[in-house]
Amino acid sequence: MSNLSSFVKRLRDIMRNDAGINGDAQRIEQIAWLLFLKVYDAKEQDWEFDEENYTSIIPEPCRWCNWAHDETGKGLTGDALLDFVNNTLFPRLKNLPVTAETPIKKAIVQTTFADANNYMKDGVLLRQVVNIIDELDLGDYEESHAFGEIYESILKELQSAGSAGEFYTPRAVTQFMAEMIEPKIGEKMADFACGTGGFLTSWLKVLERQIKTTDDREEYSNSIYGIEKKQFPYMLCITNMLLHGLDVPRVYHDNSLLKDVLDYTKDDQFDVILMNPPYGGSEKADVKNHFPSDLASSETADLFMSVIMYRLKENGRAAVILPDGFLFGTDNAKINIKKKLLSEFDLHTVIRMPGSVFSPYTSITTNILFFERTGPTTETWFYRLDMPEGYKHFSKTKPMKPEHFAPVVEWWNDRREISEDGFDKAKKYTVQQLSEELGYNLDQCGFPHEEEEILAPMDLIQRYQEERASLNAEIDRVLAEITAKLGGAEL
Repeated sequence: MSNLSSFVKRLRDIMRNDAGINGDAQRIEQIAWLLFLKVYDAKEQDWEFDEENYTSIIPEPCRWCNWAHDETGKGLTGDALLDFVNNTLFPRLKNLPVTAETPIKKAIVQTTFADANNYMKDGVLLRQVVNIIDELDLGDYEESHAFGEIYESILKELQSAGSAGEFYTPRAVTQFMAEMIEPKIGEKMADFACGTGGFLTSWLKVLERQIKTTDDREEYSNSIYGIEKKQFPYMLCITNMLLHGLDVPRVYHDNSLLKDVLDYTKDDQFDVILMNPPYGGSEKADVKNHFPSDLASSETADLFMSVIMYRLKENGRAAVILPDGFLFGTDNAKINIKKKLLSEFDLHTVIRMPGSVFSPYTSITTNILFFERTGPTTETWFYRLDMPEGYKHFSKTKPMKPEHFAPVVEWWNDRREISEDGFDKAKKYTVQQLSEELGYNLDQCGFPHEEEEILAPMDLIQRYQEERASLNAEIDRVLAEITAKLGGAEL
């Protein structure tokens, strides 16, 4: 392909003329399933070369090379192409025979198409889109690698594609977390709400530097595990893993919160967990039944924290993004989760991130918690990462970059307490201070109020709800203490 940089623009320009495409989210979803089939076709060519008796799970007429590839210029187009895609391709891929015995690399086709849609209504325009995607030479290492970077840019566009933005964590953030967690060959890493696979790919990029032997390469390929609840990001993630050379992506279309956490065994645990759990949402009421009553919360981020704690191996390491509400929350579930975290894990570092890191999806301030299953916490360092010079906030055109984490990286290896303009920027707290004196309030070294951004209406409502719940819990606690003392006095 002559010009990879114009790839997305060419597709966008064609799709703008199609009456069936309504907005960025549908445009990207349309590109996604076409790209999956193109990438999967390139993989199948490799598998056919390597495996003497390889048979595709995709029926022959539905394989990309048999309907999309149009070397002669006489391929399906117009109404004939639309009829084939809508009435043959999609029904057959959605209903592929998949059982528990079906190899993962074959089963992913059916799970990828389970809820996919063809939005285009103009068969001529669809043929033009297919031809551009088919120009990709994924058999060429350099072009395939270059396209991996282009695919990252497609995923990045999700940030401004309506609700799809929730699936994309800025690569600067996933890269920083993967670097700080220090992957090792032979370790297994998990993300239980993996979205488009940002943490998985960041882990692989850091780990790849250590590959020296074919055994190392095999360990590398088997080192990730992901679960994604929503169909669209699952499709994007599978394609992402295939592009990164994983023939058997251990990524599953499932909900991590629908299994009793007490049922997890050592076989369900991982050496490393890297995650940005969904937050601000809630699950069905019966989801709470999968958690001990003292940890059952209506907030998804809280529930994921419990899953993470139950699924982290002894001596394992985790880095998790959580909203401010988790840090300052004093409702019973949050307090109990934080008690468990501090008493059973070593919460050694909390990095406070600027509020607009996830802009424009949300302006809620988030934090990275680094902890290990090596025994109880004795002390926790807090570090506030301020906006880089020249930035008022991050945005789509001015996103967070890896170099913006440079101050944290420098501080990480030479920790010291820092105070600026009367506010703590970096400070160490003992576990006694955090638990007894501060009542499990981990909202330390926060941003001075005058620097806080005005939140979007829904974010503001969520913040108020969290603060109200926290305040109510604190009032209940104090009233209970007073009642106990009064009761004691009467006896």
